[in-house]
Amino acid sequence: MDVDLIFKIAAIGILVAVLNQLLIRSGREEQALMTTLAGLVVVLMILLREISALFDLAKALFDF
Repeated sequence: MDVDLIFKIAAIGILVAVLNQLLIRSGREEQALMTTLAGLVVVLMILLREISALFDLAKALFDF
C-alpha cells in the first residue's frame, strides 16, 4: 500500500471538513451536505480503483 493514497484521502477529508464548516456557518446546510457527499463519492472511487487493482493482482497470482 502506498503512503500517497493515505495522504490523498486525508487531504480530501480535511478539505471537505473545512468546506462543510464554512457552508454551515454561512447558512447553506444543503450545499454542505452535497459537499460531504461529493467528498465521500470521490474517496470511494479512489478506493474502488485500488480494490480493483488488488483483485487483479490476486487473479494474476492464482492464475494457472
